[in-house]
Amino acid sequence: MTLAFVAALLVSLGLRLWLAHRQVRHVAAHRRSVPAAFVGHISLEDHQKAADYTVARVRFGRVGAIVDTALIVAFTLAGGIDALAELSARWFASPLWQGVALIALIGSISGLVGLPLAWIRTFGLEARFGFNKMTPAMFVSDTLKGAVLSAAIGLPLIALVLWLMREMGEAWWLWTWLAWAGISLLLLVIYPTLIAPLFNKFTPLADPQLVERINALMARTGFRAKGLFVMDGSRRSSHGNAYFTGFGAAKRIVFFDTLLKQLSPPEVEAVLAHELGHFKRRHIVKRMVFSFALTLACLWGLGQLLHQAWFYLGLGVTWPSHAAALVLFFMVLPAFTFPFTPVSSLMSRRHEYEADDFAAAETRAADLVSALIKLYRDNASTLTPDPLFSAFYDSHPPAALRIAHIQQGAAV
Repeated sequence: MTLAFVAALLVSLGLRLWLAHRQVRHVAAHRRSVPAAFVGHISLEDHQKAADYTVARVRFGRVGAIVDTALIVAFTLAGGIDALAELSARWFASPLWQGVALIALIGSISGLVGLPLAWIRTFGLEARFGFNKMTPAMFVSDTLKGAVLSAAIGLPLIALVLWLMREMGEAWWLWTWLAWAGISLLLLVIYPTLIAPLFNKFTPLADPQLVERINALMARTGFRAKGLFVMDGSRRSSHGNAYFTGFGAAKRIVFFDTLLKQLSPPEVEAVLAHELGHFKRRHIVKRMVFSFALTLACLWGLGQLLHQAWFYLGLGVTWPSHAAALVLFFMVLPAFTFPFTPVSSLMSRRHEYEADDFAAAETRAADLVSALIKLYRDNASTLTPDPLFSAFYDSHPPAALRIAHIQQGAAV
């Protein structure tokens, strides 16, 4: 088990670094000229900014990958989980609360290790390219609110899972999955009204002409929402976006204020039509079903390993427990599954093409194309990604392929 884990970890890290190297080299090599499809739409200055921003992000991501790998090794083979389990046992007599403390300590340490990287990314990388609008005080406030929210939701859930693992016998994994699925659906319902407002301000969309245009789009597409809202995304970043959130009757449509400043009303409508395309083509349901099925399979797999001594010893743990098993499984699983990342990326890119087709059918394809070009420009998205890097990671098709697909569909 130790050899398999080390091999998987090295392959995963090596693949990440190799793909990053390809992306940096490819983007830098195409920096000097705007791709033919975008000449006249995106200036050389904007193209080069996007290239430099992409290279900087990828290089920064390599540091994050190395730190993440080192942290996993520290927790597992270097004895970190054992040390924290011993500390938890000193604090609590109950095995249940020992387990909760162990998982909380691991989560806290992981968060603290990632905090300097988040700070550098926000006030270094994002600020250097003019995207960051967040103040240090806001960063600290968001971090503290996120930690409190994670504790408020996560600690009771961890306690419930550990209790189910102890009390529900061999079928614990099924009961745990049912509890997790129920809580996930509940969070989808309460997120728009209870959680999101903790971090951003949401105000009703005030432009009457845009409201009328969007209502007409929703009427002809059969989409119902509880409201149209503008989010103050500009307080943190100049990046723009639009999305719908919530579940069932709680669905609401949200526009970043930055997006409304970047795009014309027809372009906003086209972007929203793309998002509605995900709903109409049942992409959200498909992704939820896939996520739920994958979680069920993972919990079943953990159930098979729960009482196997080699599982613990092979990963550097000599204090077996339900909490240790839970942490170990979900900590090391990504190292073994990372090579399969292109499968989920491919599925996501197909969904994006389908949503584009829906938007082009419900609005003007030219408006969708012009909106995407503006978003690529204003968000400094590279127009020339490495094909292999893009196939492996990207949830959206490359800009040139995506726009060509929309234009070809409109010409049919």
